[in-house]
Amino acid sequence: MDSTSYADPAASRTDVSSKLPAFVDGCDWVGFAAVTGSSESSTCREDPVAVAASARENPNDNPVVEERIREHRVTQVQPRAAKLFDCPAEGEGSDVLGSLRYVVKQMGARRQPDKAHRIIVFSDLINNRGDLNVNKLDLGEAARKQKIKELRDARLLPDLTGYEVAVHGFLRKKGSNPDRFPLLESFWTEALESAGAVSVDLL
Repeated sequence: MDSTSYADPAASRTDVSSKLPAFVDGCDWVGFAAVTGSSESSTCREDPVAVAASARENPNDNPVVEERIREHRVTQVQPRAAKLFDCPAEGEGSDVLGSLRYVVKQMGARRQPDKAHRIIVFSDLINNRGDLNVNKLDLGEAARKQKIKELRDARLLPDLTGYEVAVHGFLRKKGSNPDRFPLLESFWTEALESAGAVSVDLL
């Protein structure tokens, strides 16, 4: 959830209310991360939601009990996600990569290899903190590949091995250089796939 300037337009909040419920349907566990100027050390956090019933809550694997617990827990997801839009400013800019690293660490502790793993990102992906400032990035093919290699070698890319990634609001505030849009799309697709993502949708 991007709490920087991405959160200002009403369309960003509408995206969450319209896209998140369908995404969460079928999830067993949901973690959250905020995009701020300092995402990994941010104090703006929301607790994860364990959607599926635990063995203690449903010792007999009763599908009626499972469904009742799921229905209740799912209602907690959207309000927690929406709160992250209103995080206080933490430093300048937007640290998208830090947010992805943080959420992947949370999810890594819960991973079950036989189940699908998905990340939904509500952000314009205008990362302009640390070693990645997309506003100043050379987007030529060779330069893109070199930058992705640098980020990977420095362990700044999240480990997205096996994840499906869907981004809503990509380049929502497009600025003044439309020639860069398709190149930025290529950069992010290549970067996330290089990090191991099995699919990348920039919407």
